[in-house]
Amino acid sequence: MTTRYTKSHEYVRVEGGTGVVGITDYAQSQLGDVVFVELPPMGQTLSKGAEAATVESVKAAAEVNAPVSGEVVEVNSALADSPSLVNEDPSGKGWFLKIKLSDAAELDSLMDEDAYREFLKAVS
Repeated sequence: MTTRYTKSHEYVRVEGGTGVVGITDYAQSQLGDVVFVELPPMGQTLSKGAEAATVESVKAAAEVNAPVSGEVVEVNSALADSPSLVNEDPSGKGWFLKIKLSDAAELDSLMDEDAYREFLKAVS
């Protein structure tokens, strides 16, 4: 299992050929209390960097971009009733969608955990 991060604070946790996509703990802390999450339809093909979901909090609305390209194979339906899961457990129960990777080489352009930690020091 490999986790990679974007500069816009999305993560993709790769398990086999599928990536679990969500926002990082830093991102949810910047947003504040999440009140609504709009997820893409199953079967939609996403391009790396394109909008994959929308998160609304008490402070703002934010786009969640796809860290990699691929087909949406599952969405976290629990977020419809409990959007606060994004705040409570962003890298666990608060995941957004699962994507079947169309090009695993795209992962190479993303940061690993150590690089992301260093990046966070620079932005905070």
